[in-house]
Amino acid sequence: MEAQFPKKLRCLFQPSRYKFIRGGRGGAKSWSIARALLIKGAAKPTRILCTREVQKSIKQSVHQLLRDQITSLGLDSFYQVLETEIRGKNGTLFLFSGLSDLTADSIKSFEGVDVVWLEEAHSITGRSLNILIPTIRREQSEIWASFNPELDTDPIYVMAVKEPPPDSISVEINWNDNPWFPKVLELERQHAKATMKPAEYNHVWEGKCRPAVEGAIYADEIAKVEEQGRLCRLHYDPLLKVHTIWDLGFNDAMSIILVQRLASEIRVIDYIEDVRRTITSYVTDQDQDSLAQRNFNWGNDWLPHDGWATRHQSGRSDADVIKALGREPTRVPGADVEGGIRKARGIFPRVYFNSESAGVRELVEHLRRYRRHVNRQTQEAGAPVHDAHSHGADAFRYLALVADDLQNEVQRQDNRDDVAVIGGWMG
Repeated sequence: MEAQFPKKLRCLFQPSRYKFIRGGRGGAKSWSIARALLIKGAAKPTRILCTREVQKSIKQSVHQLLRDQITSLGLDSFYQVLETEIRGKNGTLFLFSGLSDLTADSIKSFEGVDVVWLEEAHSITGRSLNILIPTIRREQSEIWASFNPELDTDPIYVMAVKEPPPDSISVEINWNDNPWFPKVLELERQHAKATMKPAEYNHVWEGKCRPAVEGAIYADEIAKVEEQGRLCRLHYDPLLKVHTIWDLGFNDAMSIILVQRLASEIRVIDYIEDVRRTITSYVTDQDQDSLAQRNFNWGNDWLPHDGWATRHQSGRSDADVIKALGREPTRVPGADVEGGIRKARGIFPRVYFNSESAGVRELVEHLRRYRRHVNRQTQEAGAPVHDAHSHGADAFRYLALVADDLQNEVQRQDNRDDVAVIGGWMG
């Protein structure tokens, strides 16, 4: 078999624990990796996991790309292409899965994988990497990542460029490194260079990091937080109540912001995020990140409206569960998403973020990456994107709605929606 590759990607056949392949459009990254893995799988039995952060269907995977390359390489008689996997006659197996739905338990089924291909790796969260990497531990196993970097704080960009792990290869490849760069793409590139903003062109075609994600909602606000030193060391003040602001989820992420208020200052001192855990686990679990692990002077637990919806599995609401655990669930006022975003922008100048907390740093990244859909034709910004970053941003939006109601006395919610008890007095 003869197969051609750009010179920069000869490294795909060089043994190494990590291979990071990054760059802009037209660099033949995915095309070359698909070919290399198919050749590797034809040479000897290999178990290969093709994954990305979110994969709701096989159409979102590299399944079709691999199928096309099987035909291009003349390997149709060797590989059997099934609906959700690809099998080789020698036992080679290609599997496809999204990372966002995996947990520390469910990912154990991939322990025997020889190679992992992380496609569109710029969108893979630190949480997903922390779950995946320790699982891929077979002798001589490898982790390959292909991506066009978004921000220089992307977890995969940090691994590939800023803090590369031992036994890693990191390659930047762009359109001018591809000897088969087609004329039709060259016309597109020239048009883009003439019409795009320089930063956008450099990202799309030259593989450079953006100053902020496309459609970023809080880009200016986060920039000012950093410029003004409000991402800083904060100490828990035992004289102030610690309130929790929840964005509820189970299959989606559960997000909990821990905040104190002093006069007009809003101090975000900690943040918890996880998936597929019960409310009770977040409150009482001593073995996982929870409120019980923090010996704080607790205030109220602020829940959005769905916190009072009865779950058919248990016949109780999340607020009921929190109340039964001895805490004080309180309702976040209702507001549409855009109204909440406006409120969030309004409180940003008053908010300080604890840089000593890994959770808070994660929250800041969510806020940095919270973005709107952008129409490719008109470049108009639309509704906010629902992705891995929207849960923390939703919790921050709820914080904005209750910021002026945070008090250093416990507020007790009466059964009626319009009544709360504060310090023993009705209000």
